[in-house]
Amino acid sequence: MANIVDIAVSAGNFKTLLTAVEIAGLVETLKGSGPFTVFAPNDDAFAKLPPGTIQTLVQNIPQLTRILTYHVVPAKLTRADLAKLDTVISIEGSPIPIHASDGFEVKNSTVVAADIEADNGIIHVLEQVILMG
Repeated sequence: MANIVDIAVSAGNFKTLLTAVEIAGLVETLKGSGPFTVFAPNDDAFAKLPPGTIQTLVQNIPQLTRILTYHVVPAKLTRADLAKLDTVISIEGSPIPIHASDGFEVKNSTVVAADIEADNGIIHVLEQVILMG
């Protein structure tokens, strides 16, 4: 099995996320031992952001890092694990609301693929980028 970053690379639909992770200096962290749960917005999710948002974030590394770390939980949580929880706390420090009993939503985003196993955690693919607050 591969780590979270390698799986995202091989999937081919996380180019924007992987570029952002690289710019923010988080590649080695997400290749680390973990365990991590990553709520990974796909390229279509990033395309839904207002025009200029990604460019603005790339120019503001602390804010980019904060948003990216909001998508990561320091534990390996499957959909079944998350269904028992109302919220989880991100590495960034803010709570992420979970709705996994009827459908599967993370904050305001539908999970389009769940339980993608990695050596150092698990990935749940989101249809949109989630933000704190």
